[in-house]
Amino acid sequence: IEGQFTPTGGPAKAERDLVRRHFPTDDSQRFSAPRLPTEGAYAALIAVATNATSVLQPAAWAEVLRLDETVRDADYERLCARSAGSCASPNPLLSRRGDERPPAPGSLQFPVNGSVFLGAALGGVDADGGRLLSARALKLVYYLREDGPEAEDSRQWLQSFLRNISSKLRELDLSSIQVTYFTSLSRQQEFEGNTKSVIPLFSITYFLTITFAIVSCLR
Repeated sequence: IEGQFTPTGGPAKAERDLVRRHFPTDDSQRFSAPRLPTEGAYAALIAVATNATSVLQPAAWAEVLRLDETVRDADYERLCARSAGSCASPNPLLSRRGDERPPAPGSLQFPVNGSVFLGAALGGVDADGGRLLSARALKLVYYLREDGPEAEDSRQWLQSFLRNISSKLRELDLSSIQVTYFTSLSRQQEFEGNTKSVIPLFSITYFLTITFAIVSCLR
């Protein structure tokens, strides 16, 4: 989309190149999402607790962990953006080894818990005096490397993710959470799909317009 709607050599691209030079990224060893000059290569899932409950309840939390395990296949572990030798965590509430139990109500501060910002990780939050009591939704973001030879492999993994995630969700048979998903490729694919469906309509419109003009002139 950027290549189709932004001019070649435009100031926005020049400014981004300036940011890239002064704030280089290292997706293989020292990944940091805030340093990305673009939105990055990622797959995102949003888990929403059913029946107006909380994703921090044990049943919903267990399904979140199952969902996380499903996404982390062998190819993801090979291509994931890394920090401190491990894949970057998709959510600050999930440790690198996975926590079997959810955080207890009131045990975390919101929106900042210590030095960790939770405002982008949780939604539909119920808090009391800055203490997190419950949350309807939780966001998981899985970043992939795009600054080296793995960039094309990361793109292929995202395409495979979009093809297979629906069937994997059916296999999980989740009952305590509902899951929606998108990737860094979703917007481009949707735009390309709209283009293919709209162009034939333009042809029909031009044909009808010209036909109407000719008929009007013959009167």
